[in-house]
Amino acid sequence: MDLHNFLQEITQKDGVSGYEDTIGDYLAGAFAPLVDEVRKDNLGNRFFYKKGSGEDALRVMLCAHMDEIGLITTRIDEKGFLSFSSLGGFDPRTLPGQDVTLRGRELTYGLIGFKPAHLWKEDEKGKAVKMEDLFIDTGLSPEILRERVPVGTVAAIKRNFLSLQGECRAGKALDDRAGLAVLWECARELTRLRHNAEIFLVATVQEEVGTRGAVVSTFGIAPDLGIAVDVCHGTFPGAAEHEVSSLGEGPVIAYGPNIHPQIAGKLQETAREYHLPCQKDFSTGPTGTDARSIQVSLEGVPAGLLSIPLRYMHTSVELVDLEDIKSGGRLLAYFIAGLNRSFVEGLSCF
Repeated sequence: MDLHNFLQEITQKDGVSGYEDTIGDYLAGAFAPLVDEVRKDNLGNRFFYKKGSGEDALRVMLCAHMDEIGLITTRIDEKGFLSFSSLGGFDPRTLPGQDVTLRGRELTYGLIGFKPAHLWKEDEKGKAVKMEDLFIDTGLSPEILRERVPVGTVAAIKRNFLSLQGECRAGKALDDRAGLAVLWECARELTRLRHNAEIFLVATVQEEVGTRGAVVSTFGIAPDLGIAVDVCHGTFPGAAEHEVSSLGEGPVIAYGPNIHPQIAGKLQETAREYHLPCQKDFSTGPTGTDARSIQVSLEGVPAGLLSIPLRYMHTSVELVDLEDIKSGGRLLAYFIAGLNRSFVEGLSCF
């Protein structure tokens, strides 16, 4: 399987925060040929473990979250329309007209409806779309709907994976299936490299609702260092230059108080050594990624963050460049191959 096909497969699997088993089970099969052990913890995180070749091996954690933002049904009205709330940070303006998959007692498809502009009252014109003004229409009667899709059913956006010009790909849930693809590329590259470190590649759960999976994963592994792989904002019209990164120019190495400076520096040095493209980003506070939870778990774990530039975050048409993912996977693999005990010991002495 190549990167395009892997990314297509994982974006088409649903995995709303707290309901990640479908995507988790697929990842377990995809990573199994590349690692020595696959396991699942009580929260649903998936661990893909690669043995190190040295004695007193370092423990390195690389993680990317497998959950996606989604919806949960809250009411069925007398006509059979479903009200809903969001699981994660949806902008209501992006929802009207979207297809959804409802995983109730039976798999059911629907679409998100909204009052047409032709029927707006004068005082409704020009106002922002609110979640409570939207509804899911399945075409089913209220009686059948209550049987098949009870209140509390989770829904995921349904969207085909698109190949655009060059290496650009678009679809839903690329935040953070792009990060999982980086881990997969890293695992493939590591099959050709010698490394002393024990490597724990982790597909974490519930990042979109509080980076919960990263907390328990870090406690379970007790790594010497951890690096989260996520997405950042890619360039688009109207965005300030300091807020975005360019697609096709490599992964983005984060700097700031959430990030250990020596890990960021080592990633930058590795990129230079292997002539890999990369970019920098600077965050003045918590990054809002799994790196945030890695850093403050246990007695404190040296943390890094590598991001893939992505356009239109938290929509169904998120867009990335495959070359950034490939470069990110290679960068992490070479970074790991170059680690030694003295580097890790120095992380507490900077």
